[in-house]
Parts: sequence; C-alpha cells; structure tokens
Amino acid sequence: MIADVQETNGATGAEPKNAPTPAALAQTGTDAPDAAAQIQAIRKRIDEIDQTLIALWRERADLSKQVGATRMASGGTRLVLAREREILEHFRTELGADGTQLALLLLRAGRGPL
Repeated sequence: MIADVQETNGATGAEPKNAPTPAALAQTGTDAPDAAAQIQAIRKRIDEIDQTLIALWRERADLSKQVGATRMASGGTRLVLAREREILEHFRTELGADGTQLALLLLRAGRGPL
C-alpha cells in the first residue's frame, strides 16, 4: 500500500509523470491527462472556427454596407424590411430563437442600429 502511494506520488512527493501542468488543469478543468489533452485539441478546433466566423462576420458586414450604399446612391431606401424579415425567418428556421438573435446582430453589423 505504501509502495503504491510512493509509486503514484514518487518517492520525493513529486507529481506523477503524466500529471497535467497546473496551467493545463486551469485551462481544461480536469486533472485526467487524456481528457485534458482531448479538451485542448477540441478547443484548438473551436478557436479555428471562431477565427473563421469572425472573418465571415466582417466580410458579411462589409458586403451589407456596400448593398446599402449602392441602394441609397441610386435613390433607394436605407434598408428593405422585407429582406430583413426574410433573413430573420431563415435564421429562426435553421437555429431557433437563438438564430433570430444572431440574425439581428448580423443585420445591425451591416446597417447599423435603427
């Protein structure tokens, strides 16, 4: 029994070889090395997706501003409510109530607040 404890903790009381670092523990919320590694890999992919979303958000906002500027330069209205309703409905259908909120944010990014 004592040998098992010494083997796990080391004879000097040091951390086991596979123990996650304190930084990894703080980042993942687990002290299981395999789970911590899996969480870190998944989070890496999440970070990549977030960067893509940010780039797409900026591109969409820019394109929307171009549409509005073109429409207004040709004597049209600042915005087209039927188009905004279409976008809101599409996002609501695809993503539910959260989709509606996301669509409202996207619309605001492209046209500014009402």
